[in-house]
Amino acid sequence: MLEKCEGIVIKNTDYGETNKIMHVYTREFGKLGMMARGAKKPNSRLAAVSQVFTYGQFLFHPSRGLGTLQQGGILSSMRYLREDIFKTAYGAFIIELLDKAVEEKKPNPYLFELLLRSLEYMNEDYDMEIITDIFEMKMLNVLGLYPVMNECAVCGNQEGIFAFSIRENGLICHRCFDKDPYRLPLTQPAIRLLRLFYYLDIGRLGKISVKESTKKELRTAISMYYEEYSGLYLKSKRFLSQLEGLKKGLDHHDHQD
Repeated sequence: MLEKCEGIVIKNTDYGETNKIMHVYTREFGKLGMMARGAKKPNSRLAAVSQVFTYGQFLFHPSRGLGTLQQGGILSSMRYLREDIFKTAYGAFIIELLDKAVEEKKPNPYLFELLLRSLEYMNEDYDMEIITDIFEMKMLNVLGLYPVMNECAVCGNQEGIFAFSIRENGLICHRCFDKDPYRLPLTQPAIRLLRLFYYLDIGRLGKISVKESTKKELRTAISMYYEEYSGLYLKSKRFLSQLEGLKKGLDHHDHQD
């Protein structure tokens, strides 16, 4: 019996001379593996639909292990994600994070929507760093992590000046700063954005403009939190860091010219 689903290709591996094994994150079934026979042949009707980042509809034979892809139709090729090395790197990072965080065949329509919207925003030229930050904050609950973002993690106060504490698992107010000498003294705009990203419905994101210095604060806080609590090691993260270093070097050079 054939099954139909809507999904995003998050990984593919060559198999034999002409086939590909695709990993697709689907709205209906969660993460699935599918064999795409002949997809490596340039004239194959499965060649385009099996590319990473492709958002499409898939018709497949389910099975206990790998399903077999029968046909696919592209809903969005996300081509700009593939054509720009920076977009590719950010896209690869959020896809790898999702891949490491979810088990096979566990549907989560909310998470599917989050991934789809995030990739669409990147494809449409929204700020990739900010989309990535939002995605990482939204993924915390999926990983079983619940930082306290709506009040002081120590005393429960909702008013005051706040810092971010890795040790206390969330925001702490100025009255409790002495509880964590290693707290991150973020600016209040950075604190507001961290909180916003955690609670925001990504479908309601308007155009957002954030200062470079604030972006740096957000990146530091989110990275440190993940390192402390997530237990994940992402290969794409190293590549992204190298690329960001290269980009900053290029920007600096342009300013000097």
